[in-house]
Amino acid sequence: MAADSVDSVDPVAETKDPVVSTPYGAVRGRYENGIAVFRGIPYAAPPFGARRFRPPEPPEPWDGVRDVGAFGPTPPKPPYSEAFARLLADPVVPGDDCLNLNVWTPAPDPAARLPVMVWIHGGALTRGSSAIPVYDGHAFARDGVVLVSVNYRLGVEGFGLFPDAPANPGLRDQLAALEWVRESVARFGGDPGRVTVFGESAGAISIGALLASPRARGLFHRAVLQSGPPEASDRDKVRRMVRRMATRLKIPATAEAFAAVDRDLLLRTQADVGRLSSPVLGGPAFGIVVDGDLVPRDPLQALVEGAAADVGLLLGWTRDEYRLWLVPGGLLERVDRLGPVALAGAMARCHCGHEVPRGYRALRPEAGTADLVGQMITDHLLRVPLHRLADARSGTPTASLDADVPGGRAPAHVYEFAWPSNVPGLGACHALELGFVFDTTGVPEAAKLAGEGAPQELADAMHGAWVRFAADGDPGWAAWDPSHPVRVFGAGAPHTVHGPRDRELALWEAESARAAAGPATGSTRRQTGRSTVGALGASPLGTAGQSGVGADPGPAARPVAGAADGPSGSTVAGTADGPSGSPAARTADKTASKSADSPPGAVDGVSASASPGIDEPVRITTPPAAVRRFRRSGGPGRR
Repeated sequence: MAADSVDSVDPVAETKDPVVSTPYGAVRGRYENGIAVFRGIPYAAPPFGARRFRPPEPPEPWDGVRDVGAFGPTPPKPPYSEAFARLLADPVVPGDDCLNLNVWTPAPDPAARLPVMVWIHGGALTRGSSAIPVYDGHAFARDGVVLVSVNYRLGVEGFGLFPDAPANPGLRDQLAALEWVRESVARFGGDPGRVTVFGESAGAISIGALLASPRARGLFHRAVLQSGPPEASDRDKVRRMVRRMATRLKIPATAEAFAAVDRDLLLRTQADVGRLSSPVLGGPAFGIVVDGDLVPRDPLQALVEGAAADVGLLLGWTRDEYRLWLVPGGLLERVDRLGPVALAGAMARCHCGHEVPRGYRALRPEAGTADLVGQMITDHLLRVPLHRLADARSGTPTASLDADVPGGRAPAHVYEFAWPSNVPGLGACHALELGFVFDTTGVPEAAKLAGEGAPQELADAMHGAWVRFAADGDPGWAAWDPSHPVRVFGAGAPHTVHGPRDRELALWEAESARAAAGPATGSTRRQTGRSTVGALGASPLGTAGQSGVGADPGPAARPVAGAADGPSGSTVAGTADGPSGSPAARTADKTASKSADSPPGAVDGVSASASPGIDEPVRITTPPAAVRRFRRSGGPGRR
């Protein structure tokens, strides 16, 4: 599937390593199977010393030719837990020069003018890198695309919030990389006027923020959001995470003080504090925040009101996002056993009344509690915002949008990835589509998540759709309209289904209408799906306070009771290694649950933290009062 006709590489020329001049100096890459590959090109100066926690600065120019045949250093990050490391690769390349990018091109010739795709990786804004083998760009270059993949600062160094430093340095890194693409990609054969950004989980959330940012205007022309909504994190939750780290380190919660901390100690402290957060019911520990500058307002609200209206969109999700977090540590079975306690926790997390879980039970009478909880939270945090963004692009009325939608907007296309992994229990989980998008299902790291025997024909179809979208904005199926066409990539041939999630999403629209009509009785409600100030991650998804059914369950999570370690109330503890203690621990100290020492994102006793992708422990905390209300109501029905 070629985006443009590309002449084959001259076999004589291929005997020499490709050399390209950039504004900062010449770089020498490698020819690999007819593709010119450049790895580890600096786009900004090393973000350490005086530059730590500061916006990115241009790299120092170099003399001569810099060799870029191997991946450059990866930003500092903690390792995955053992359970998640079995499924997700995350290599570490040591070194300081971690603000670097990679280029795969079939024709390093300024005359080629090929479409460009820029990959922004996921990982809860705390993990991941462009060096992950699944993200190899050979297939895109083979098919006539110049593929660029980017490293950016992670965790507290990239997305902490300090009074003495600008917010969102990791997002500013991404902006600097896109500026490098505008200035330099033509030298590698790319067309700077035909740039598509694409990202998954935290990467998609980042792209949502860039779409809404006036400072990113004109740097890209199409965007793909895979399993991540355009929302921002709660500033207070990010600050609380920083304060908790500062308390552990016995330093002030300032960028100046954090900049003096040893890198490894900072990572260990970040991981320790992150274990107190709850990715399943919250968003990531760190996240993109509204800062009045790079991110002037909530991205979702800005986009539905017309920001980046001329940028074509490809939006989608996997069918079983949440299973990546519930299956590896055995949490799925434990949530099933907890029944009404887990459903009450989901209600509190989603700020909904009993009508929503009852509706899900009616639609899925045979589903276990964990699947109901997972689908509810995924819809609330991911599919509802993405549907509303698609509706805004098509002019489809949506109950909870404030703004009328003018005509003339670039279309949105929507997909669902539904092929179930060959790894037992994972289903079509979060991140499973990545090997198909990159056409790298054959690499061992992709098989960790997909199992053996992933269908090549599905990779051909999905990868080809992404290439077509980058080339001309049409992935090969109808754009979103009032009939809600969704392209399903599953076990059979790809096909279009109209409104496959409409019944579930109607439950959330009805809930929004009830919330708008006035205070609800017997449950905490809030209008859903618009600017919920927070976001996913992973997601199953994402950013510090709103988006996340997900995160790396990490080391064993303990039931917590008391202000020092987390909100009090019923605690469902799930870990990567097995149950930890009693499945439900209750206390009556509701005041403690709201203290400054609660995990970031504690809302009415429900711990909400981590992940546009993956973070640390999975723990569901539910206030006893919510459980009692749920049980008195009779619940949504039980198996």
